[in-house]
Amino acid sequence: MAATIPSVKQHLLASDFDQTLSFNDSGLVLSELVGIPAKVFEAKVATLAVQNLVQQGGELSYLLLHDPEYRSHVRKEHLLEAGKIVRLKKNIRQLSELLASAIPGYRFDFHVISAAPQEVIESALEDIIPADHIHGTQLQYTSSGQVESIIRVNAGYGKVAVLDDLQKRFQLGPERILYVGDGGSDIHVMLHVNRRDGFTIAVSQGRQIAPIAKRTVLSDDALSIMVPILEEIAGWDTPRIRTFFEDQGLFIQEWDRVRADWLTITPQPSQLSISPAG
Repeated sequence: MAATIPSVKQHLLASDFDQTLSFNDSGLVLSELVGIPAKVFEAKVATLAVQNLVQQGGELSYLLLHDPEYRSHVRKEHLLEAGKIVRLKKNIRQLSELLASAIPGYRFDFHVISAAPQEVIESALEDIIPADHIHGTQLQYTSSGQVESIIRVNAGYGKVAVLDDLQKRFQLGPERILYVGDGGSDIHVMLHVNRRDGFTIAVSQGRQIAPIAKRTVLSDDALSIMVPILEEIAGWDTPRIRTFFEDQGLFIQEWDRVRADWLTITPQPSQLSISPAG
């Protein structure tokens, strides 16, 4: 009798890059690299936010193409150099390897979808994540390396489009899609994934994103997102998860579960006294 080959449940796990797999914003790193103060970059981004001129997350690409200060200073080689400077979270390589083959009965294809320029992400994750698994903002350059045009910005609904393309490529049901993010630029894609019974993980307690995500995990280690995946997708209990990490030569030193409520309490407005008529 032929041996029965256990079926493997295929999933797609997509992650943001800036402040999700890294601690730094690519725009800040790039600005400081070319001599533009961080406060200048932050002021320009804030102005774009007030104007609602670009989708949240796409501000850097807009500045690279349209802002005179950035156009005169930034070249393609600066984007590649910025990627080497960005400080990454720990164990991204190990996360990718474990997702691919370490969970019995499951396989997770790990992709990065980000509004950060493709060159920055590829440079930062070189020899960690394959380039064809990285989907950043695509720019076109002049012969001197100056940004000439924008091909595609993967911010806001742009992330949704990339994720849908990947889902079609892998021929997966929407419930097999997972997304990890940290901020406002991830809202659209998280709502999209949640609506279709996928799974979302926030890695920050930002007021915009934490209430939307199905789970929130705070850690400086990229492997931390394995915990909700093992619990919610694979159905493992806490002892089994701890044993899994120990088998990888790791130890969960602290594991706290906290529910956070955000409140703003102000005095009740005073009632205006109205004198009786006459």
